[in-house]
Amino acid sequence: MYSFRNDYSEGAHPAVLNLLQETNFVQSIGYGEDEYCLKAKELILQEMAPEKADIYFVSGGTQANMLAIAAVLRPHEAVIAAASGHICVHEAGAIEATGHKILTTVAPQGKLTAELILPLLKAHEQDHHMVKPRLVYISNSTETGTVYSAEELASLREFCQERQLLLYVDGARLGAALTAPHNNLTMADMAAYTDFFSIGGTKNGALFGEALVIKNEILKNDFIYQVKQRGALLAKGRVLGLQFLALFSEGLYYKNARHANEQALRLKEGLLKRGFRLYANSSTNQQFVIMPHSLGKRLIEEYQCELWQVTEQEMVLRFVTSWATPEQAIDELLGDLDQSGI
Repeated sequence: MYSFRNDYSEGAHPAVLNLLQETNFVQSIGYGEDEYCLKAKELILQEMAPEKADIYFVSGGTQANMLAIAAVLRPHEAVIAAASGHICVHEAGAIEATGHKILTTVAPQGKLTAELILPLLKAHEQDHHMVKPRLVYISNSTETGTVYSAEELASLREFCQERQLLLYVDGARLGAALTAPHNNLTMADMAAYTDFFSIGGTKNGALFGEALVIKNEILKNDFIYQVKQRGALLAKGRVLGLQFLALFSEGLYYKNARHANEQALRLKEGLLKRGFRLYANSSTNQQFVIMPHSLGKRLIEEYQCELWQVTEQEMVLRFVTSWATPEQAIDELLGDLDQSGI
């Protein structure tokens, strides 16, 4: 059976592997200063024009988040995040290990708004006995597969500027967000409405790797020292640059994400037709379905989907599709449900 555990179970898109193989014996300078990294950065910057930014390639999502957040906060400053945010529940306290507190709030559908952030600011207002909120962390798409609209992100950006807060977007699944149905955000909007953000490769066809995009001019200063000091500057930086060069050539980054979304939405439609209820209204490659225990346990075993939440009566399962998910896998899963008498 096909595994729906995550969107990085496969190795990498063939175009990524081919480019790595084709350039394998070409000698190049190290630490991300090679021609491949420079070309990859150029392609990404073209996506964000006319915005200007510094771009750094790092190995993974947790490293990107930890590096970005820790590098810009002073010791007494804190980050605000949705309680479901990746830095809160999936990174083993990486942010706290750098000495920075995460202030959380419950966010419906995983999305932060000014109204949700304001009580946290008021609770810490002008009190030097507490940490000082300084940065707002969001992810797009969110941990529950939902997506920010251009209007929502612009509004959040305006609020953060009024309150002198930095805005960082975890883009581990940014490709899924930008190719979701009815999405009206572009890569240029991401640069325009944030201080910095990441572009995920690991979950969109790369072997591994994320791109950190630093837009805020103040944050750019000496950021490279933070990258080096925290072990994120690879001697063979070309390995990362080559992957992003492949992904941002001929629109592959968006093709991969669009395919993953399309398969997930086929699954979503099939589940709804069969009377299942959804935990979140996701338009991306993560789908969350509410199921009875007996069926849920069998599907976890046979399709390796993830148990997301459980109550005495039912459980929530997460199904994740990827750039490599075949249509046949969706058909087989839905067919299996039909045979189960659903």
